[in-house]
Amino acid sequence: MSFPPCPQCKSEYVYADQNQLVCPECGHEWNPSDIEEDTLNIKDANGALLADGDKVTIAKDLKIKGSSQVIKIGTKAIVRRVLDKKDHELDCKVDGIGEMMVTAKFVKKAGS
Repeated sequence: MSFPPCPQCKSEYVYADQNQLVCPECGHEWNPSDIEEDTLNIKDANGALLADGDKVTIAKDLKIKGSSQVIKIGTKAIVRRVLDKKDHELDCKVDGIGEMMVTAKFVKKAGS
């Protein structure tokens, strides 16, 4: 059985103790029914919700800060993680470029 990570320290080594979940690393105990799902509402340029693992395309040419490279419109990327940050919400692997942080409003979710 798989349990959600600890809400305090994000440890994956959580175990059940009767109706409580316990984190052995930080000692935090909680009832899983009391915790709301911490879903981030990060949306792309068209308003579609983005999640970890989504495939996206770049919606406009983007200059890479500190470099002369440009990510061209239509370049494909895979969202590795969606983060709760002010500017660069997406940790992506961009084709031909590598791993980098991208702002969600500059991508479009690719059709499945």
